[in-house]
Amino acid sequence: MKNTILTALALLWGEALAGQSFDLQKEEASLDYCHDKSNAINKFKNIEAGKFGESTPGIMTKMVSSKKIAALTFDACGGPTGSGFDSELIEFLKKEKIPATLFVSGLWIEKNDSIFQQLCAEPLFEIENHGLAHRPCSITAQSKYGIAGTDSVAAVFDEIELNARQIAFYKKKKPRFYRPAAAAADEGCVSIAGELKEKIISYDVLTGDAVRGLEASVITKNIVKKTKPGSIIIMHMNHPERNGFEALAKAVPELRKQGYVFVRLEDHPLAGKK
Repeated sequence: MKNTILTALALLWGEALAGQSFDLQKEEASLDYCHDKSNAINKFKNIEAGKFGESTPGIMTKMVSSKKIAALTFDACGGPTGSGFDSELIEFLKKEKIPATLFVSGLWIEKNDSIFQQLCAEPLFEIENHGLAHRPCSITAQSKYGIAGTDSVAAVFDEIELNARQIAFYKKKKPRFYRPAAAAADEGCVSIAGELKEKIISYDVLTGDAVRGLEASVITKNIVKKTKPGSIIIMHMNHPERNGFEALAKAVPELRKQGYVFVRLEDHPLAGKK
């Protein structure tokens, strides 16, 4: 009964938002946003970048649990070659009633506005922040995999906070977590994200589904072999041509046979590498 009521409320909210779009330029120019940004720039004007990478101190890489739980997380990166939508994958999650965490960028929302509203209305899914322009998080312009990072406190603030406000507009709930492009950030960004009440999330299971042409069997093997209690599994939902759905459809039954239960990140305590 509870799930039925939640689903009905979510659908009503989706219908209420139909045709509405978040105005990025208006929000960025608002007095509230400018005030918060100015305060952040002043507070962190002397901050040092520190270490940069996917397991920087302060970045969360796993859930704290000895139980056989695993979090399936899916990035929607956006951009000219990354704004697709793997509808088969999402329908599989819904059919199998698998909770999942979706990290969505502003670039992807821009190209998939109506689809994004539908995802926000699905109670199974936790919607989190993948950055406004899908950039690695850095205060010194560090890059990863050829993707240029942010280059200042101001740019970091925009990358995290503008997209967070956009997500909150549709979901009526601000993100708790932020995954930069390539899951890479420096220690300065960890502090800034914390000020914005978001924890930076990486992963401990790299599936390989981001690699063009990688066979589904290899991705399945990576998921099944690497998953352990508390794992955060990283995949993508913006490249239907890259065998994510095909791999997951085989991996899920295997992990369930081993006793694994799939959960959302927001429901469990998190930790980083020591």
